[in-house]
Amino acid sequence: MADVKTNRRRDPDAAARRGGAGARIVDLLGSRSVVLVGMMGAGKTSVGKRLAGRLGLTFVDADTAIEEAAKKTVTEIFAEHGEDYFRQGERRVIARLLREPRQIIATGGGAFMNAETRAAIRAAGLSIWLKADWELLFERVRRRPTRPLLQNADPEGTLKALVDLRYPVYAEADLTVQSVDVPHEAMVDAVMAALEAWLIDEAEQRARMP
Repeated sequence: MADVKTNRRRDPDAAARRGGAGARIVDLLGSRSVVLVGMMGAGKTSVGKRLAGRLGLTFVDADTAIEEAAKKTVTEIFAEHGEDYFRQGERRVIARLLREPRQIIATGGGAFMNAETRAAIRAAGLSIWLKADWELLFERVRRRPTRPLLQNADPEGTLKALVDLRYPVYAEADLTVQSVDVPHEAMVDAVMAALEAWLIDEAEQRARMP
């Protein structure tokens, strides 16, 4: 899977929209990207797009970047090459995105399970786990035919097993925000508040260091 550069326009009016909490967040982030992790259906893409708009930053969905690099859909990659091949490409693409100027990155559900990817995110980004109860996740994803890992005779059992496997690893993220069934803007408000509080606390801790 070859890496290609995705063409994403930066908003020329971004700076004008930053104010209050948004300005503080962007300032405290420095060069780091914000990386959203969590299960399929947790809201990473919908929240990520709106968060990027609030902060005046670029948004990128890692799965979309992978599809652009492979010139195939995620479903096609899984079907033709298998999960291991997909995960290798995913790791390379996320590493490349983290080398780009700060942005909001939504990752696929399995990306954070890779130790190398977690280390790369820790070094160049700030991770936020959007944590959702499995019942909400299943309600959101059960009608979608584009989830390769759920294309089997027991999607509900598969989702439960993935939650049990992945949640202890997702807990290594810098922040956790509960994903609930509320309007997207309300979720963005919650993420913004948690992000600002975490960054301010981080800055205060650094200021106290000798």
